[in-house]
Amino acid sequence: MPNYDALREDGTDNGDKSLVILQSLLCLLREKNLLSRADIEDLCERVETRARESASGPFPCCPTSASAAASEMAKIGTFIGNYYGGKHRRM
Repeated sequence: MPNYDALREDGTDNGDKSLVILQSLLCLLREKNLLSRADIEDLCERVETRARESASGPFPCCPTSASAAASEMAKIGTFIGNYYGGKHRRM
């Protein structure tokens, strides 16, 4: 697949690209009120749970990467919550 090879050859880490896309997408969805603050808090909790169960969960992954993802998601959630506001989820 020539298109896939072109994506790999630009020298930029694909994880960095994915993170920028994820951050932008979450902000856009929140801006358009398609995601609430509570939805983002739920997403943060799910990522954190996946990090805790990284070795034994339904989709095993690297514990270090999962922990880093949970940390990054918490930062994104905090930023979006502070920037856009909204109601916290009910416990």
